[in-house]
Amino acid sequence: MRYLTDRKRAEGKGPAHHGTETHKHMTLTATGLAFLMPVFLYIFGHALGQDHAGVVATFSRPIPAIVTGLVFFIAMRHFPHGAGSVLTDYAKGRARRYLTIFVVSLSYLITATVLFALVRIAN
Repeated sequence: MRYLTDRKRAEGKGPAHHGTETHKHMTLTATGLAFLMPVFLYIFGHALGQDHAGVVATFSRPIPAIVTGLVFFIAMRHFPHGAGSVLTDYAKGRARRYLTIFVVSLSYLITATVLFALVRIAN
């Protein structure tokens, strides 16, 4: 059996072997979202009450399409790390593994769906 002191657990990567990488990633993506989200909410709010042609016209322009794509891409990179922290705390064993796979797959599915929709609108 391996005995680790508190100091040894706190140094380097620790028992989870992730160290501060997840925290740095979450901080970076949260900062990016903090700057992009107000712009996205303005664009989305502008398109919200319009008919189909107006929404397509809004999101077929480059800036709204790029901002929307970036928001969803960064948000779906941020989501699995935050959900993974919750899963680490509350799920154990196989359930944690399957839920982690589900969360990561869901984030990739949402990213692909949004990017596909933006490409379809642009054409």
